[in-house]
Amino acid sequence: MEICKKPGSCFYWYDFRVRGRRYRGSTKETSWKRAHDIAAIKYGDAVGGKKPKTDKLPTLRAAGKRFKEGLESARIKPNSRRYYLNGWRLLSEHEALLDMPLDQIMTDEIDALTFRGSGSNANNALRTLRRIFFKAKKDWEYSFDPPRVNLLEERERTMRLDEDAEKELLDVAEQPLADIVVLSRELGTRNQIELYPLRIENISWRRETIRIPDSKTKAGHRLVPLSPRAEVILRARCGNRKEGWVFPSRRKGKHITGGLVNKQWVEARRKAGLPTDLVLYCARHDFGTDMVQRTGNLKAVMDVMGHVDTKTAMKYQHPGLHIVADAMRARSNGGHSLVTVP
Repeated sequence: MEICKKPGSCFYWYDFRVRGRRYRGSTKETSWKRAHDIAAIKYGDAVGGKKPKTDKLPTLRAAGKRFKEGLESARIKPNSRRYYLNGWRLLSEHEALLDMPLDQIMTDEIDALTFRGSGSNANNALRTLRRIFFKAKKDWEYSFDPPRVNLLEERERTMRLDEDAEKELLDVAEQPLADIVVLSRELGTRNQIELYPLRIENISWRRETIRIPDSKTKAGHRLVPLSPRAEVILRARCGNRKEGWVFPSRRKGKHITGGLVNKQWVEARRKAGLPTDLVLYCARHDFGTDMVQRTGNLKAVMDVMGHVDTKTAMKYQHPGLHIVADAMRARSNGGHSLVTVP
């Protein structure tokens, strides 16, 4: 087994043969002793039959293709499958990265990647990349050291799709977006996995509730009260039908997806002159904030919105400034009282 430095490299490289097959690569160590220890591990892996690191590890493109194929047969939830598929779609926009072997992708290259949208959108791609590295090392048994994948800070959404924004949107929105805007504000449901695939069989007109059979969390399986505004829209959409999708797609047997709605949303938001930071999901934030202010019962609102813990629920609660403003006016007018602490 040979350990040496290559011209232009600060790291020691190993080079050996096992059963007629040559293995060589960088130890990524500048210390000869540490490099020797790593080379010994590589040699042991090769003798033991594991797939050691060689000159030609698969490129990210090839690894991503294998990863996608595995998603189709893996026993994972549909939402997780969609999440990783979308993350791979975002990664696929970076052609230079796709053509790099896995062992040549460093943290610096990953940190330099940029993605459209918010930090959560970028983290969708970065978590997918992290998952591919994990699969390559643990499941596919490639012997290499995956780089560190640093996630971006995900800022809490504070914007609300309030009553004024709804009015401006309804003046320019097409269907089904117009109905979805109202239903999102009235019901507080998640769009992609709860509202778009809503079925007529899950609506109880007599009990004035909607049953959500599946969602993001276990708490997502729940009943949602049916408001009068929501009932008017849903009855108009369902008509005399007793079963089927509330929002059927043009494709037979399918419901609408985010593609159509998102396209209508971007256009309606532009026509209404609303800020680009305002997303359709802000309607759910508005619902949670308004319900907490009206009821004062965070636990009840958590149950209706399908939250698991208080920490998650509090991210959706944004008390209005008028609460503090009213208290300040009362204080200035002498209408406050001090509590004496013993």
